Amino acid sequence: MLTIGVVANPSSGKDIRRLAGKASVFDNREKQAIVRRAVTGAINAGAQSIAFMDDSHSIASCALAELNLKSATKLHDIACPKSATALDTIAAAQQMKQLPCGAVLVLGGDGTNRAFVKGWRDATLLSLSTGTNNVFPVICEATVAGTVLGLLARGALLPEEVTWQTKIIDIRIENEKDDLALIDAVFTSDSFIGSRALLDADVLIQAVLSRADPVAVGMTSLGGLIEPVSEAEDAGLNMVFGPGGYKISAPIAPGLFTSVAVKSIQKIDYSSSVEFTGPAILALDGERERVIETGQKVELMLSRTGPKIVDINKAMYLAAERGLFIQ
Repeated sequence: MLTIGVVANPSSGKDIRRLAGKASVFDNREKQAIVRRAVTGAINAGAQSIAFMDDSHSIASCALAELNLKSATKLHDIACPKSATALDTIAAAQQMKQLPCGAVLVLGGDGTNRAFVKGWRDATLLSLSTGTNNVFPVICEATVAGTVLGLLARGALLPEEVTWQTKIIDIRIENEKDDLALIDAVFTSDSFIGSRALLDADVLIQAVLSRADPVAVGMTSLGGLIEPVSEAEDAGLNMVFGPGGYKISAPIAPGLFTSVAVKSIQKIDYSSSVEFTGPAILALDGERERVIETGQKVELMLSRTGPKIVDINKAMYLAAERGLFIQ
């Protein structure tokens, strides 16, 4: 019997893009409700062991307490710094890796999932959208998502049957710690990290995208509206911003369109790398994170060595075909 992990980010879905654009707010009561439904689905499908991040706002712990779970369900309280930052998610991921957890439910956006992968790169994830940039996570009823996790926990479905490995961007920064991005790595001419959110197209210098999705918002849409690259395709995009190429009107954030000039756009594969020399601010998965000093070199490499992602539709259809829901 495998343990199921639960990570709910209390800070996701609440940043400045609620003021600058029209992004939805995911309050913590709603996140508690999502956790309750997911855990109910998991236990109904056979899960007996749940590990949860004890976050700064007690989202998961309160949700589990409200369920009044039977003593047969084993709970693992995963401590974290309770900083309400990415450090909490990274610490929880590192501990869940040691348990180990067979699969992990992550509530958040692209940034939350990136933080988890920094702590546990080859985890098996089922990520539900409760953030601002939601390219990596999916929208699905939590009851169904939890059911899939329960089936995986009891071994009725095998991970290799219902998961696929995602792409990732590895980032090497001269004389500093390496980093990564799941969806996009963007260099800007900003002077400071500031509020983190990318909202000004005029400061964009260059971007590397693991996927270019015209159905999404944010940096991935800038490439997707010109040359779409799906998650399934073994390629990414290298975009250089500025006059001389394309000009598009793109949703840089939910409900916020802006005009973007793209000087050049080129597909990249796993054998090539993209090099950049500072100064710049480096934004990762929609949030400004790193300061690149003048003359400092950065190398970005795309590969399919990211976490494994649970295919919810495939899992439910396969389970139904096997008669797993027939009593």
